[in-house]
Amino acid sequence: MANRHQGRILAFQALYGWEMTGNDLERVFEFEWLRENPGEDTLLFARLLISGVIQNSDRIDEKIKKHLLKWDFNRISRVDLAIMRLSVFSLLFQKDIPARVVINEAIEIAKEFAADDSYKFINGVLDGIAKSVL
Repeated sequence: MANRHQGRILAFQALYGWEMTGNDLERVFEFEWLRENPGEDTLLFARLLISGVIQNSDRIDEKIKKHLLKWDFNRISRVDLAIMRLSVFSLLFQKDIPARVVINEAIEIAKEFAADDSYKFINGVLDGIAKSVL
C-alpha cells in the first residue's frame, strides 16, 4: 500500500500546483517536477485521484463549504484545500476505501506538508463529511 500513499502525496502536490497555476489536466499529468519515477502503479493511482478531483471539484468544494464551522472557504490555505479535496473525492467516490483510512492519510499528509495544527482542522472537516456520506 506504500504505492497508494505515495500516489496520494503526488496527487496532493499536483492538485496544489493545479490550484496555484491553473494548468490543464494534461499538463498536471506530466509531473515535470518529479526527479525520479515512482513507478507506473503509483502514477496511475495519482492520475486517477487528480482527474477525479478536478472533474468533481464543484461538488467537492460544496461538501467542504457545507462542513466548515465558522470558517470562510476562501480563507483555507491552498495546501489544506488540496488535501481536503483529495480526501473528499475519496470519501464520495472511492467507497472501497474506508473513511478512517482516507482521514488518516489526510492527517499524515497534513502533518508532513501543512502548517503545524492544520491536521486538526482537516480532521474535523473530513470527519463531518465522512459522517454525512455514510
